[in-house]
Amino acid sequence: MSTSATVDGTAPATRATRIEIAVSVGELVDKVTILEIKAERIGDPAKLANVGRELAVLRGSLDGLIAAEPGIASLKGELRRVNETLWQIEDDIRDCERSKDFGPRFVTLARSVYRTNDARAALKRAIDDLVGSELVEEKSYSAY
Repeated sequence: MSTSATVDGTAPATRATRIEIAVSVGELVDKVTILEIKAERIGDPAKLANVGRELAVLRGSLDGLIAAEPGIASLKGELRRVNETLWQIEDDIRDCERSKDFGPRFVTLARSVYRTNDARAALKRAIDDLVGSELVEEKSYSAY
């Protein structure tokens, strides 16, 4: 953390340059796959630079885990495919919104969000179980 003094000399303001937190292994893998997708799809150079910095840091943590447990790699591939599907669903929903199309296609897409997110959660959990992650994300929703 870096700090700087305020203009009037009162308590310094704190600005976090980077905060490190503990997350489950599944959450780390999920974040990396999302950043990989962003790195391929974002065109704005400034945004792409931010994505690249974050991806480099997180890959540094993930690479050692994959070396220790190669089974993570195949689950990562599956999770990436699910996240790519979610990305496309969200883009399609925004297209419907833009064109004010709230008919059957919109309903189908909206319903597919939670189903696809359920698949995403299951893969994150499978990764956590595979490595015996100390932290595990829990979900609790009504059955459908």
